[in-house]
Amino acid sequence: MVATIVGRRSVIRLVVAGTAAAAFSTRRSSAQSGMPGSSVYPVAVPLYQLQYVAMGRGFLRDEGLDFKLLQGGSGTKSREILAAGQADFAIGDVTHSLQLSNRGRRSRILSAVDTRVTGGLLSRKDLYDSGLDDVRKVASWLRPDGSKPIFGVSSLGGTSHVWADYFTDSMGIKDKFAWVGAGNVETMLGALKTKQIDLLGASASMIQEAEIRGWGKNIFALGAPENWDRMIGGNVPVTANFTLQSTIDRDPAKVQAYVNALYRAGQWIKTSSAAEIYGIVEPYVGSTSRDANLIEIEAYKSAADYDGIIDDTSFKCGAKVWFRDMTGIKPIAREDAVADVFIRAAKKKYG
Repeated sequence: MVATIVGRRSVIRLVVAGTAAAAFSTRRSSAQSGMPGSSVYPVAVPLYQLQYVAMGRGFLRDEGLDFKLLQGGSGTKSREILAAGQADFAIGDVTHSLQLSNRGRRSRILSAVDTRVTGGLLSRKDLYDSGLDDVRKVASWLRPDGSKPIFGVSSLGGTSHVWADYFTDSMGIKDKFAWVGAGNVETMLGALKTKQIDLLGASASMIQEAEIRGWGKNIFALGAPENWDRMIGGNVPVTANFTLQSTIDRDPAKVQAYVNALYRAGQWIKTSSAAEIYGIVEPYVGSTSRDANLIEIEAYKSAADYDGIIDDTSFKCGAKVWFRDMTGIKPIAREDAVADVFIRAAKKKYG
């Protein structure tokens, strides 16, 4: 019989190695057969890059999720997909989460994405060239048939509609327009190009694309300090990640994994260049050019909320936009609208 003597240090090394191997095996298994999950985003623009980066950089997989991203086609449709249980999570305007709660499908905001709107109001180029270079001037103009100028937004009740309506209402010209839902990026830009609409509530990348192609001209930057500070007055969580309360009750571990991944995506975005970010999100934003998307990525970085926590001040600042006749949303207290325990846990874990 041959006796093998193993010293104490060797035993420790063997135990550590075995533990590490088991952990690696567990992580690999989790990545391969993790918790199924899905999230829906409205349209293919860099504004929703948190989700694209969380997927493309593998943060969702690292958190043990076998995940899918779905494009809803608009914020309103995305809200409907979430309400129908066809997705676990959604990203979009805060009002969509508030609308769900008002309509008996209690929803909770998980984290803020940004602090202000980064898009603008895009006029037809021919109208701009004719001297209609201001929103008020367009509002005073009539189409050849004598009808009101047509204001296109992605969807009635969606992000671009909510904010364009608020700003034009503040200027006293809201009722001068006929408002229409123009769909996704391709159909919105197509409607502007073919002069089916006269104004468009557009993201930064869409504005750049329309200006490059000679279809439109940005005549009002919503988030510019001279406009935002005067009409809004402070930071607001415009876009947010949210889910149904039933999802939180049923599977809090999945919710935490999702929020962890998004928080990690935000920290990666914070320290990465626009070109690096574009390299990850390009598969999701192919409707507009690289240059246009780079501009929106930079715009997002300037307005991003990397902390993700919605405090009382920012919630109250947004309340005047969210809770009014146009949205039909009845006031909801911050503590009832927001479930920030998950983002706080993610921040504590990842710094």
